[in-house]
Amino acid sequence: MSDFSNKAEEFGGKAKESFGEATDNESLADEGRADQTKANVKDAVSDAGEKVKDAANKVLGAFSKNDK
Repeated sequence: MSDFSNKAEEFGGKAKESFGEATDNESLADEGRADQTKANVKDAVSDAGEKVKDAANKVLGAFSKNDK
């Protein structure tokens, strides 16, 4: 999932939470908070994956420099 869709899910969650609170619909507000949490977790996993890829590329780059 892209950063854009994660941000869209987070924004939608904030809207649900706000609307739920404004209408005293605690279930909708909770659903909005859950959507935001899901989006934040997806962002964190994506960021971690990018860091792992970057580290792997650095290691592979170091090996290829030593091979020359």
